[in-house]
Amino acid sequence: MRTKQVNLLITLVAVALFSFSCFSIYRITQTNNQLINCRNHILEFKENMLHLRNKTEKNTQEMMKVLNRMKYEITKREILSGNLVAQKADILNKNETVSNTFEDLKFFFPHLRKEGRIYPDVIIGKGKTGVSFALGISTVNRGNYSYLKQTLTSVVSRMTLSQEKDSVVIVLVADSNEDYLHSVVKMITKKFKRQVRSGSLEVISIPAFLYSSMLNAKHLAEASQKLASWRIKQVLDFCILLLYAQPKAKYYLQLEDDIIAKEMYFTKITDFVGNISSNNWFFIEFSMLGFIGKLFRSEDLTHFVRFFLMFYKEKPIDWLLNDIFQVKVCDAGEDLRNCMKRKKQIRIQYKPSLFQHVGIHSSFPRKEQYEKDVY
Repeated sequence: MRTKQVNLLITLVAVALFSFSCFSIYRITQTNNQLINCRNHILEFKENMLHLRNKTEKNTQEMMKVLNRMKYEITKREILSGNLVAQKADILNKNETVSNTFEDLKFFFPHLRKEGRIYPDVIIGKGKTGVSFALGISTVNRGNYSYLKQTLTSVVSRMTLSQEKDSVVIVLVADSNEDYLHSVVKMITKKFKRQVRSGSLEVISIPAFLYSSMLNAKHLAEASQKLASWRIKQVLDFCILLLYAQPKAKYYLQLEDDIIAKEMYFTKITDFVGNISSNNWFFIEFSMLGFIGKLFRSEDLTHFVRFFLMFYKEKPIDWLLNDIFQVKVCDAGEDLRNCMKRKKQIRIQYKPSLFQHVGIHSSFPRKEQYEKDVY
């Protein structure tokens, strides 16, 4: 009897130990599965966090672009005190002559015939008209080099307040790079606040549709083709600037974005024009270099532009300026000396020159130029 009890006790202990062992193994297995599941959750969470971080960084970059753009727009509006126009030039609806003048472009450029009204984008401007002088400056991005601020400082600071009131300086940003346009606007609104507020300084740009894709030098392989495209675009840039300036003033003075004006230049120009005895002049040269310092009557600008547009692919604009006199003044078979004598009567040269070319780095990439006005 006692032996049976001992055996029963041993059996119960064994069963208990076996049950405990099975339970322990189950617990261990269950714990391992939980650890594996936990690890998988951690890996999945880590992957989601990486994806979220990348998405957040991308969204942050996009947001910064939007914020920078908003900051630019807000700053511009604050500086201009809500008085300036950042839109198409609807202010000129009353002047049909201006609209018709730009419509002439459709005759020379068939791709423009499907467009509506053709007109530059007015970035800064108050529609100032009825002044004596409009001064035009075309500018493009020169990479790390810029002379525009220096040029504008000399042009604007060497006017009296009354001369500034009776004139308007027009800066044409002839570059598709929006960053360059924004940098020009920022510089001008910061440096020339009074002129901007009074409407004596304007900034315009050329809509992309005005120029066909053939003028995009990036698509041209040979350097000679790129240079030709650059010269062609330069002529067209000047034509747009001349057409825009025409209704604003009695006279138009062509400048460039890398020149320096002499002291009292504006006074000397107004005195010289006022004292010319003959009224038969075609234009006056206040610089002998290139297209710099050329003064035109605004009423004659359309004739110049039409001639330039007929031959814009053939020669640079200062060469075309010489050719127009051969056509206008010289008769076929005429003695050259007689022709040159008449040319001097309508193409008047003022000496010494009132503007000096200072730009070394050309607007054409990787080209340096050292031309100076010897007068």
